[in-house]
Amino acid sequence: MNADAPLFFATAARTGKKWLERDRSMVFAAILLAVIAIPCFLAPITAPYDPYELHNMVLLSDAPPSLLYPLGTDHYSRDVLSRLLYGGRLSLSIAVFATLVSVTVGTAYGAITGYAGGIVSAILERILDTLLAIPRLLLLIAIFAAWRELPIKAFVVILGLTGWYGLARLVRGQVLALKAQDFVASASALGATRTRILIRHILPNVVTPVVVAATLGVGHVILLEAGLSWLGVGIPVPEPSWGNMIQDGSQSPILSHWWIGFFPGLAIVLTVMAFNVLGDGLLRALSPRQSNK
Repeated sequence: MNADAPLFFATAARTGKKWLERDRSMVFAAILLAVIAIPCFLAPITAPYDPYELHNMVLLSDAPPSLLYPLGTDHYSRDVLSRLLYGGRLSLSIAVFATLVSVTVGTAYGAITGYAGGIVSAILERILDTLLAIPRLLLLIAIFAAWRELPIKAFVVILGLTGWYGLARLVRGQVLALKAQDFVASASALGATRTRILIRHILPNVVTPVVVAATLGVGHVILLEAGLSWLGVGIPVPEPSWGNMIQDGSQSPILSHWWIGFFPGLAIVLTVMAFNVLGDGLLRALSPRQSNK
């Protein structure tokens, strides 16, 4: 191991500590995400009831919050808290994996488009412009309305494959700027292949915008999945998700049965807000020169 490595890690730790002390909003966002996400992913342990269990359709339908049911019950006497936790696990999982698909495809496509040059780059750019012209929400509604019995994995893949266009354009612009830098010319002069230059020298310098875009993208996918589920073309019932829980709540008067849609809506707002604050914090941390302007 390099003798300077311990000094490097010590310096990085001190820098990280100072930055965390300065950027308290990001620390708060990370804590908020942990408070929301950990109980959701541990739903089999943290949920008091089975999310599909019908307790008593006569006595416990639309029951308000109580000691037995802290967040109340829905129209079918199912526990809202249990469905909130299981629905959060599903909504967060869909958002994370769909974003991973988008980031992988968008980064690869943008890097190739920006670095290839010539007729290949021109063709890829025109394809990207065409895809950007298609309204994503309308496309997803059409797809999911046509194939109502799609499994969750296919739902995730389709969300991911329709969400990488903007990131691809961002990466393309970064690659175009970087390939004109002196370090790329130096690597080429030393005999490095085009593939090696792209992977080893250019892509590591594109990490910052990709990480920030991925963080913000998770919040966007959560909203998108909630909107699709609320429209009835997203996660099929009775599978709980935050979106179709809000849709369940919209079937009753809000003032008299407010808890059915309020708590999943609050979870969505807090989670998306936390991801947005976290993305802004990562941008400031990974681009200190830009954040200090």
